[in-house]
Amino acid sequence: MEESRPASQADLRFEAAVERPLSVVFRTPSGGWEGHDYRVEVIAERNGLDAFDVVVDFRDLEAALDALLAPLRGRMLAEAGLEGPLDLVRDLARELAPRVPPPARLAEVALTDGQGRRLAFRP
Repeated sequence: MEESRPASQADLRFEAAVERPLSVVFRTPSGGWEGHDYRVEVIAERNGLDAFDVVVDFRDLEAALDALLAPLRGRMLAEAGLEGPLDLVRDLARELAPRVPPPARLAEVALTDGQGRRLAFRP
């Protein structure tokens, strides 16, 4: 009979998430305009934890997200070259991925609207 050994910390996957609000306006496929208040959630992950028992420094992840969201707040996504929420979530993931220090990595970027509808992108 084989004994199961407890998993070491390095064998376990950990996640850290930060959220920020964002209000934007975009053109719908029918040509109308639509505005949404979103919660932007960014999740980083890694196997094991660092010497301080964290996945990534939350302050660094928040600062990177804040820098990307600042020029978008209260604006039309088209002004930033984005057609809609899907473009937004993909662009945020592309811009944030290199800002997550290894061995952690960007796991997901998600937008949740005021009615709880969620759009998530996993690079």
